[in-house]
Amino acid sequence: LQITGLILGGAGMVGTLAATVMPQWRVSAYVDGNIVVFETIWEGLWMDCVSQLGVRLQCKFYDSVLALPPPLEAFRALMCLAVGLSVVAFLMAIVGVQYTHRGGDRARGVSVFILAAGVAFLLTGTLVLIPVSWTGGSIVRDFYDPEVPVPLKRELGAALYVGWGSTALLLAAGAMYCHF
Repeated sequence: LQITGLILGGAGMVGTLAATVMPQWRVSAYVDGNIVVFETIWEGLWMDCVSQLGVRLQCKFYDSVLALPPPLEAFRALMCLAVGLSVVAFLMAIVGVQYTHRGGDRARGVSVFILAAGVAFLLTGTLVLIPVSWTGGSIVRDFYDPEVPVPLKRELGAALYVGWGSTALLLAAGAMYCHF
C-alpha cells in the first residue's frame, strides 16, 4: 500500500508540475459553424501561444506581473505552492517507505513520516483543485454567456484535465498514507 501511494503521489507530483507549465489552460473555441480555422489560441498561467495552421507556434510570456488579473496571480501562486509541497510530500513518503522496509523499533518515527506525507499530499491535491476547477468553471460560464463575444469564447484545455487527474492521484496517495 505504501509503494502504491508512492507511485500515485509521484505521478500526481509530475502531473502538477506539467499542469503548472502547460500553456493549454484555455483553448480557443470554434463556434458558429466556422470550419476554416487558421489560428488556435492557448492561454496559460505563464504565457499565451498562437498556432497557425498547426505548423507555426508562437508563444509569448506575459509582459508584466503587475498587469495580470488578480485571479491569475493567485492561480500562479497556488500552483507554485502545490508543486513545492508535492515535492516535499514525495520526499517524506520516500523516507517513510525506506524506514518501513528497514524494519526495527522505529515504527513511531515511520508513522510520523508517512502521516506527514499523507497530509501533505491531501493539501497539495486541494491546492491544485482550486485553480483548476475555478478556471474550468469560469470557462464554462463564459462559453454559455451570450454577452461574451464569439472570438473571446474558450474551451477547457488539456492542462485542466491534467490538473484534475493529478488532484485525483494526490488525494488517493494522501488517503492511503493517512490510513496507516
